[in-house]
Amino acid sequence: MGSTPVSVEQSEGLQPEDGKGTIRVIVADSQAIFRAGLRKIFALEDDVRVVGQAETLAQTIAAIQKFSADILIFEAALTPNPADAVSDLLRQNVKSHLVVVLQEPDQEMTLELFRRGAHGIVSREVEPEMLVDCLRKVAQGEPWLESRAIGWVLEAFRTQGLRPAGSRPKVQLTPKESRIVSCVTQGMKNKEIALRVGTTEQVVKNYLRKVYDKLGVADRLELALYCLNHRVAQSEPPAKPAEPTNGAATEAAAAAASGSRS
Repeated sequence: MGSTPVSVEQSEGLQPEDGKGTIRVIVADSQAIFRAGLRKIFALEDDVRVVGQAETLAQTIAAIQKFSADILIFEAALTPNPADAVSDLLRQNVKSHLVVVLQEPDQEMTLELFRRGAHGIVSREVEPEMLVDCLRKVAQGEPWLESRAIGWVLEAFRTQGLRPAGSRPKVQLTPKESRIVSCVTQGMKNKEIALRVGTTEQVVKNYLRKVYDKLGVADRLELALYCLNHRVAQSEPPAKPAEPTNGAATEAAAAAASGSRS
């Protein structure tokens, strides 16, 4: 209810010399001690910098509008409906990746947040080193889930795959879309796909956005799992590179979800 909607880390200030690899973070959490703890953790890392912080949902919205950030760390308890808040925050700031902090992660909420577009989901008790790894992976565009949550996501998509084929809409991908999807299911990054297909990373990103919309998925992990269950890529005419087996698709999906932590 104060007049200042957000606060900036005064000790860091603006640092125009920050390198291209610096991860700029906004911390939105109701507990001052938690925000202070995160600032201390990130201060030890050369590539992570807190640029703003908030303690309410309203302040969070003001923060993402005021500050340029790569990642928003958002406490789910800031709102009675975290899933809707995630959708709203991503609509207002499509440039930032969203990492949601849950007090006690449960299957239903984790799956819903992931479907709504959360890029990472961590528990309140996450280890500092693990959280830093999470930020680095998410900043690169990779999803991040803890081990238990990976199991929930995989099980959800396996269950979805058991639904009658008639209940799923027919999806038609163009040959180029199908080829890019095939590369994704093999765990290839956008740069690698661009080289394989003979185009640019931006064009690959544009194609993936169209594919996401067609299939109703949010990111690369959901795409890989969707293709595993619905055989989307396999239904297309053969194209280079060779389409992966179900085992390869599962492995690629799990690797994407875990952030290649093994």
